[in-house]
Parts: sequence; C-alpha cells; structure tokens
Amino acid sequence: MTTLSAFPITPSDAKGQVDVTALRALLRPLVAAEVHSIGLLGSTGTYPFLSREERRRAVEVAVEEVAGRVPLLVGVGALRTDEAVQIAQDAKASGADLGLLAAVSYTPLTEDEVFEHFATVARESGLPLCIYDNPGTTHFRFSPALVGRLSRVSGVVAVKSPAPEPQAVAEHLRSLREAVPEGFLLGYSGDWNSVEALIAGGDTWYSVVAGLFPKIGMDIVRAVQTGEIAEARRLNASLEPLWELFKEFSSLRVIYALVDLLDLCRAVPPRPILPLNEMARRKVADTLNMLDLLRT
Repeated sequence: MTTLSAFPITPSDAKGQVDVTALRALLRPLVAAEVHSIGLLGSTGTYPFLSREERRRAVEVAVEEVAGRVPLLVGVGALRTDEAVQIAQDAKASGADLGLLAAVSYTPLTEDEVFEHFATVARESGLPLCIYDNPGTTHFRFSPALVGRLSRVSGVVAVKSPAPEPQAVAEHLRSLREAVPEGFLLGYSGDWNSVEALIAGGDTWYSVVAGLFPKIGMDIVRAVQTGEIAEARRLNASLEPLWELFKEFSSLRVIYALVDLLDLCRAVPPRPILPLNEMARRKVADTLNMLDLLRT
C-alpha cells in the first residue's frame, strides 16, 4: 500500500533546547490526519543541530504524544559511527519504531565505509533502519548496488531516496527493485517530484509539506491508492507555487516561515541558518493566502 510519512520541524530555542509544548502541538494534527508514519528528527527536523540529550527528549515527547497511534521514524544520523549507534539505541529505548540513517560525513565516504557504518548501527542498536539517501546534504549518493547490499543486512528494511525527475523515476524504481529483496520498501522525498514516484510504484512519500499540512498529503496519497491518478496529479499541480518556494528558498526555510506565519509557535531555524528575509516572507505569505492551505 502507498503510504505517507509526515516530517515536522523540531521547534527549539537559540540554545538548541526543544520546545516540548510546540512539538506536541505540531504532532497532534498529524495523528488526527491519520498519516501512516511521522518522520521525527529528519532534515526538516534539523537533527544534526541538536545534542544527543535533546534528540532523546524529542523522541520521548513524541512517543508520549503519539501514544502508539502512528509509527515513529526517527533520524539517527551522526558523523561518527559510535555516536550513531548511541543515538539509535536511545531512540529504540525511548520507543521509536524505525531509525532513519544518513551517511553523514566530513571526509567523503566510500561505499564500503557506508556499508560498515550501516551494518554496525543496525547490529549494535537493534533498531530497524531506513536508508536515508540525501546527497544534497551529505554529498554521498547510494548506488542501487549499495542499496542492494544493505537491503540484505538484518534490520535494514527501507530506503528513502530523492525523487528523480518524472521522466527518470520509472528507471530509478526498476534499478532498485532489481537490487533488493521482495518486501524491501522504496520511498521518495523531494515533494515536487514525489507524487510521480508514487504513481510509478513507490511505496512511501516522505513529505515535508505533510508535516505541516497533513490533509493535502493524505488526499494525494489516497488518490494514488484508489487509482485516481488524474486527481493526484491535479492536487500536486495545485501546490506548484509552494514547490517553487521550496526550490527557491529550501523547504526547511519555507516551513519555518509558514509555522511562524500561522502563529503555531515562535520557532526559528538553528544558526547558522537564518530565517527568511522580509521580502521572502511576504512571498511565502502571499502563496499561503493564495493556496488557502489553512483549509487543507
């Protein structure tokens, strides 16, 4: 079944302390919308900027708030393998259902190094893992062959890939399907291309927009589930002004601006990331009003 994983921000103060009240408020609509999973502490959740203690606190709060109603996928990436193991162990002990592990690095990594990193975290944490292929951030791209190797490691159960352009998605899916065993889940991020990836047969949409507006995300996924492809494409096209903002300013900065404009909390992105300037904020506000996302 095609599924939706919604990725909210992790509101925190200037010192990196998680705003527990605001986090709970952001999680409640996701549970109410019956998203299929919540992606806590993903890139939208700014996991690399938070201490181990604050990441653990965010997971504990989320587990308590969600109360088993929605599976929790938790970012466990770290620069060092031993740190990633500890963070994954924390997530499991706190009640997370799945870990999202990226190949975070400073020195460019080889495929063998990434394989050993993932195998070690899976083995020593006992937390099931989703491969996080995020080359725009990590500057490492998972080849189908590496995904295939990792798919046979006990505990590695899924991959989150950046959605390619629509004309390339079928080939990307084919290359991955040929590399992994049956039942290994192939999901996509990059909201503006993900709908075509779902239509082509992707298993999961890892969505930034659904982390704030879950209803529109669920409407799209349900349309794909029921074979209403034209409706799924229509809904996706209706969000094109938002996708353009994501491409221009980054989805992270736009979502922070939207959270502020909607008066959901006073969160600002962690430094050195700066909030959008006033001209960009006006552009985001105009798009919000035009799309009437408050009703989605």
